[in-house]
Amino acid sequence: MQYTTRLLTEETWADFAALVERSNGVWGGCWCIGFHPDAAEVRADPDVRNEDAKHRHVRAGTNHQVLVYADGVAVGWCQFGRPTELPGIQNRKAYERDAAAVTPPDWRIGCVFVESRHRGHGVARAAVTTALEEIRRSGGGVVEAYPEQTAERPPQRGAYLHTGPEELFTAFGFVRDRRIAKWRWVMRATV
Repeated sequence: MQYTTRLLTEETWADFAALVERSNGVWGGCWCIGFHPDAAEVRADPDVRNEDAKHRHVRAGTNHQVLVYADGVAVGWCQFGRPTELPGIQNRKAYERDAAAVTPPDWRIGCVFVESRHRGHGVARAAVTTALEEIRRSGGGVVEAYPEQTAERPPQRGAYLHTGPEELFTAFGFVRDRRIAKWRWVMRATV
């Protein structure tokens, strides 16, 4: 299938919102806010919806996200940004334990989401390809991703790899830097 990509902006917000709504809010209502700096405050305030917080980031330009389209409908995305824009990575304590030994990243790839019926068909690859092109256009540098190892791992019934599978990032030249959980790695590449 041929895919097209567009950045998540106010103009494409309705496409993103439709995808999230078709996908049960993504992980029960995340709306891809979990990596943003205000995620903890949003979760703690019952009067603030994740959807509204995400929309504020889009309007303020503090969100970088590639939407992938199939036949004009958004079916997946890749979120990326500077570390100040996406400080909320998974396994923070393990990450920070060895962080002083490496150069801090210039960019992070937060989550990769593909609508369930489109998984396994190249949507994530299209999303990451465009995200890396956008990073390159913005000056490039060291990019970190935090994918899950799938090789040598027991099958994960019903699991979804919200930070992407390790094999996806290996195909783009990312290499393992350090383990931060039993099945999660910090992987880095320079673009």
